[in-house]
Amino acid sequence: MNIFDLAAGTDPGPAGPAMCSRKACRSNAVWQLLWNNPKIHTPERRKIWLACNEHRAWLEDYLQTRGLWKDTVALAPEAEAGHAPARQDG
Repeated sequence: MNIFDLAAGTDPGPAGPAMCSRKACRSNAVWQLLWNNPKIHTPERRKIWLACNEHRAWLEDYLQTRGLWKDTVALAPEAEAGHAPARQDG
């Protein structure tokens, strides 16, 4: 991918396996943590952090402490194979 692909909004194709959103973790994700910041997002909006089994509780606690966490759901099998939602670190 190059800078022109980003500007044009073209899809670079599969990005590989979905990875945990915890900083410095490179484990495969198996959970989706759905969250929303009510100060800046509409009530129905859901942002997604991905989590491995090891970091699920830590990430949930982080979001719950700030009143942002909404739900945790298993990552779909096709997402684990490389068709996951974009990794979101914030």
